[in-house]
Amino acid sequence: MCIFCDLVKSADSSSVLVNDDAYVCVRDINPVSPIHLLFIPKKHIGSLNECSDEETVGKIMCDMKKIAKKMNIDSYRVVVNTGKDAGQTVEHLHFHLLGGRTFDWPPG
Repeated sequence: MCIFCDLVKSADSSSVLVNDDAYVCVRDINPVSPIHLLFIPKKHIGSLNECSDEETVGKIMCDMKKIAKKMNIDSYRVVVNTGKDAGQTVEHLHFHLLGGRTFDWPPG
């Protein structure tokens, strides 16, 4: 079982910011910006390449906007790493919401 599946199962922990029917939202344990949240679908999906759950992905994307607004950030970046060469280190689809600083482009 993957570490994100374990996290989803223990979603009552104090580290969980949002526990929705479709996903959990937690702070990243290795943040790269002042605000670095992870949105993790409860259903195990290995990567965006394996995703066919448009309802869950759409809900996560729309809820990111609401959570960013609650955190008083109106400028942020959403990142989805897909595959090893792109930096995906956990084989469970997840979305990074990054904010609280200015970002460069291209990202790297």
